[in-house]
Amino acid sequence: MNQRFLIALGLAVALLEASDSASGDEPSFQKHAINPRSIFEAAGAFDVDGDGDIDVVSGSTWYEAPHWTPHRVRDVEQIGTYMNCFSTLPMDVDGDGDTDFVSVSYFSKSVGWVENPGVADQPWTYHEIDQPGPSETAVRVDLTGDGRPEILPNTVNVVVFYELEKPGSEPIFKKYDLGSPAAGHGVGTGDMNGDGRLDLLTPKGWFEAPSDPSRDSWTWHGDWDLGVTGIQILGRDVDGDGDTDLIHGMGHDIGLYWSEQIAGPDGKPAWKRHLIDDSISSVHTLVWADLDGDGQDNELITGKRVYSHEVEPGDVGAPVVAYYRFNPAKPGWDRYVIFQGEPASNAPADGAKRDAQKDFPPGTAGTGLELTAVDLDGDGDVDLVCPGKTGLYWFENRLR
Repeated sequence: MNQRFLIALGLAVALLEASDSASGDEPSFQKHAINPRSIFEAAGAFDVDGDGDIDVVSGSTWYEAPHWTPHRVRDVEQIGTYMNCFSTLPMDVDGDGDTDFVSVSYFSKSVGWVENPGVADQPWTYHEIDQPGPSETAVRVDLTGDGRPEILPNTVNVVVFYELEKPGSEPIFKKYDLGSPAAGHGVGTGDMNGDGRLDLLTPKGWFEAPSDPSRDSWTWHGDWDLGVTGIQILGRDVDGDGDTDLIHGMGHDIGLYWSEQIAGPDGKPAWKRHLIDDSISSVHTLVWADLDGDGQDNELITGKRVYSHEVEPGDVGAPVVAYYRFNPAKPGWDRYVIFQGEPASNAPADGAKRDAQKDFPPGTAGTGLELTAVDLDGDGDVDLVCPGKTGLYWFENRLR
């Protein structure tokens, strides 16, 4: 083959791939077990050892890509059926060039960072930042508008977030305390008033970000009552009418919803709740991502948190991981299943001594407290890392 032919062939393949990615075809996913025996409900994906591969860190272990070789991180206490590590948020806290992570705890009521030693097979060190209260999980989000993410825990007794002001071996975190009255099970973010700044959302309403979020007071708006939600509550213009709607799951009940922003009788914003999915339970994490390669992060990904409580609505029902896309022609949401499990046929009827690893079939996946959308295998599309009490899995996007 001559060089001109090879160039032409390469251009044709590139055009074909571009056409395929924009054709509207839905991606398919292949499930891989990183550790099917893991019961940690949080996991993060980042390059631990600086070799260019994306590794997976979950609780007491980091798994080295591409073969998921396990390495010890630290000892984590088990309390009942829960492991006391409820988030794995990548951040170079000490500024030494490798990636540490921030962990929150429900039982220890703490926020802390776990120091990457930078040396293979050495234990990582936990450093406490604060004890704001029981945190079910946390997210990274830029609330101050400086391009660097803050740590937003779901501390159910207070609304609080933390800014890393000064990295170092003794880092300085600035605490933003917005008080207890608005706190609840659930927290999130979205630009509610279209001013270009991220506001802070709770199940009871929202805090409006001021022009200088790091210095000025945040204004409270008690515009809604969503009940016990998951994390995050997402603010987004779902229906394209120019205002911001809400998306939220029921953390300890059945249902995934969006609340449409409408004009109330007095002309002020009001919220009309619509059902997205009444077959999913225990929704604790929601993520927007571009799964189909069309350049838009308009796929809403979530799933069942298996045994978020051992006894609650939907507790022994079939786990699912799925994504949803708003369809204005309906108007409503199209649902696409990534994983469909089976019910917990072995679960004790009275809820006593339930164990997800025993009650559900082997290979069952859920979304736990964290769901990471990341190109884990470096092939140019977005994969999913899903931890939970039934194991740690990654779903390989076969789009490419």
